[in-house]
Amino acid sequence: MENSLPLVYLSVLLGLLAFAGVSVVRQVIKTRKVETALTRLEKKLKQERGTVQEYYELASIYSDKKMFAQSITLFQKSLKGVDAEEENLAPVHNALGFAYFCQEQYDMAIREYKEALKANPEYVTAINNLGHVYERKKLTVQALQMYEEALKYEPNNTIAKRRAESLRKRLVTSA
Repeated sequence: MENSLPLVYLSVLLGLLAFAGVSVVRQVIKTRKVETALTRLEKKLKQERGTVQEYYELASIYSDKKMFAQSITLFQKSLKGVDAEEENLAPVHNALGFAYFCQEQYDMAIREYKEALKANPEYVTAINNLGHVYERKKLTVQALQMYEEALKYEPNNTIAKRRAESLRKRLVTSA
């Protein structure tokens, strides 16, 4: 029994090290993949005009890196490069709205989220995002309406449920 305790500790330690090692390797591979895509897209788009998808992909990478000014420019280029009838532009408008939101340009964000909803009225992510920006602007009633609309399309949407419940409580206590 005395000799088994150090063996258990050593086994647990090796298990933790193996888990940490696998996690680090996965993160390195993921980062390498993103950086490779970033380099490829930057190089290509400097040399020639890209597709909507390429501009969107590069803008999304910049947005993930919190480089919102650059991502806004690329999302706008993505929108200019398409015929509105050919593509579903809702994700592009939504992502552009998010970039504006992160820069606290709330009115611009609202405009882009509404454009996303024009392109796809059932786009729950844009509905939630519009609710969130309304909350930031202290437009509680409009925010609640957006979250309730999101729940019409996705009744189990946890974000919309939680935010709608919170806003309802806030409206009841202020009334």
